[in-house]
Amino acid sequence: MGSYLDNAATTYPKPESVYRAVEHFLRDVGGSPGRGGHRREQEAERIVQDARQAVARLVHALSPEGVIFTMNATQAINIGLKGLLRPGDHVITSALEHNAVWRPLKTLEHRGDIELSVTPCSPEGHLDPADIVPLIRPNTRLIVMLHASNVLGVVLPLTEVGRIAKEHGLYFMVDAAQTAGAYPIDMQAMHVDLLAFAGHKGIFGPHGTGVLVLRPDIVLDTLIEGGTGGQSELETQPDELPQHLESGTPNALGIAGVLAGAGFVLEETVEHIRAHEMALTDHLLAGLSELPNALIYGPGNSQSQVGVVSMNLEGFDPTQVAVVLDEMFDIAVRAGLHCAPQAHRVAGTIDTGTLRLSPGYFNTVDDIDEAVAALRVIAGIG
Repeated sequence: MGSYLDNAATTYPKPESVYRAVEHFLRDVGGSPGRGGHRREQEAERIVQDARQAVARLVHALSPEGVIFTMNATQAINIGLKGLLRPGDHVITSALEHNAVWRPLKTLEHRGDIELSVTPCSPEGHLDPADIVPLIRPNTRLIVMLHASNVLGVVLPLTEVGRIAKEHGLYFMVDAAQTAGAYPIDMQAMHVDLLAFAGHKGIFGPHGTGVLVLRPDIVLDTLIEGGTGGQSELETQPDELPQHLESGTPNALGIAGVLAGAGFVLEETVEHIRAHEMALTDHLLAGLSELPNALIYGPGNSQSQVGVVSMNLEGFDPTQVAVVLDEMFDIAVRAGLHCAPQAHRVAGTIDTGTLRLSPGYFNTVDDIDEAVAALRVIAGIG
């Protein structure tokens, strides 16, 4: 009994290679990358550069120099938005955004720096790319949206939106927190200019890691400035990537874990991981549909969503259900608004929140069956 079904928050467990890489760095490497010429620092720098290469391969980026390591997806998004946007710019986003995108945009809007338009979505979360075109203005600079909702699981049509952005000469930025490593991403085919995601989710890295991947010709203003380990004689930040956007000692320990996690995904293949999570998602949706008092939100099929399923039991508070699942059945899920109130407004669950179950690559059908059986007991029908 017992399972972890909160992989949308962070994946657990990690591949053994990630645990070994983190321990190896702590015990046997220990140096700061790019901060000197001795052997330990050279090895640390090699690990960081290998991680850039692996991430670039994973998302089909133009160049590893455009892979910027951050402390999480939120920081990556802030670097992208605040580094790219200028006073007077107009931005288009979706109605499903996580606060990692929504709050920076609203902060810039409240300051009077940008204008903001929101593309509507259906209650299931579907977005029609055709709805974006009428929102484009002469001063529109950026379209930014998530790839998949952390509440409804729905996958947005990135390729179509990216094509619209390219046709109108706009930048296209994507929050891939729920998809990087778990869903195929091709930045070039999708016309994505900036891609942000967490290192601790689909690519199985440690907490405190994130990535911003951008076309190397894109020039962003810096969010912070400081030491970069090179060109120290300059009074201002170096212009070259990745140093331009990476100041201070990096989380080399975490990046070593990201390298191992990305390597694991590349070896297993995203397609194989996706197929496994689709099977688990469909099995979960089928089991939940047999509960007479279950309310299931989102598309309701794995073809249209990632491994994120939000639901409620009529007459039960989702937070209390999550507590019971944890304390009585040792099943980890998440309840509440999931830092994404916009998505809950779309789904009509802003007043209650939802119970979210998010299976991952290391889950099994037995884990799903145990969770559904536990919900049956809680609902009084088991």
